[in-house]
Amino acid sequence: MQEAPVLVGSHHLPGSLAVPSGARALVLFAHGSGSSRHSPRNQHVAQLLHAHGLATLLFDLLSTQEGQDRHLVFDIPLLARRMAEAIDWAGRQQGLTRLPVGLFGASTGAAAALVASALRPGRVHAIVCRGGRPDLAGAALPAVTAPTLMIVGGADQDVLDLNEQAIARMRAPTRLKIIPGATHLFEEPGTLDRVALLAAQWFCDHAPQRSAVRTGPQAKRVERETVEMSAAAAPSMMERRRGEERRRWPRQVASGPARQGPATPGPFRAGR
Repeated sequence: MQEAPVLVGSHHLPGSLAVPSGARALVLFAHGSGSSRHSPRNQHVAQLLHAHGLATLLFDLLSTQEGQDRHLVFDIPLLARRMAEAIDWAGRQQGLTRLPVGLFGASTGAAAALVASALRPGRVHAIVCRGGRPDLAGAALPAVTAPTLMIVGGADQDVLDLNEQAIARMRAPTRLKIIPGATHLFEEPGTLDRVALLAAQWFCDHAPQRSAVRTGPQAKRVERETVEMSAAAAPSMMERRRGEERRRWPRQVASGPARQGPATPGPFRAGR
């Protein structure tokens, strides 16, 4: 495994690049509002993707100064352009040039990922959205061609409704997976592990060397599927890590700020 800090794109956004030996694809992460490349949830998912031979790039969509501007935090076109620039940047890096690109978006980052894929048609082989707000991708939804997996918590009803509405506007092959009992941040034991496994399988199954991607209305496939969760499952890696962090750092960490103002329509929960 090769891991290194990087500066991404013309804005030199800080990121972390990890490339396992024999990597078969590169997954770029788009974090949610109030978050960054340090998102513990995205880092957890990335670690599991590494075990499946997938390289990952986690980077900040905004500079530190830009992140203080609430309007920019929810500026989906701007965030999508940053994602598109990161796709271009990755395509110029030695060792990454030939890797197919996948996008993993959380919360508002899901909208940025979808719009970015429409800005770079043919460059993105698969998309996964975790607790996403794909509705915020707006007019770009019909232009998305990459197979898209949307993973939503069963207890996150508002976001589930918004995902179903967005799917109805999409033409790409699309699948909806519902994790029973999970809330917006997938904090319940085992739920984030299930998200990571579903994402890894999706990216691997849709890598170009394994399956051709068809586009257009005839290729659309929408499955609203509830994922079975085993009650006897062992404690998740995320839960074990939380316990370790609590022992080292007993203080509480405040959650991301709730979304305010008319900049974003519809129900919202801060996503990280």
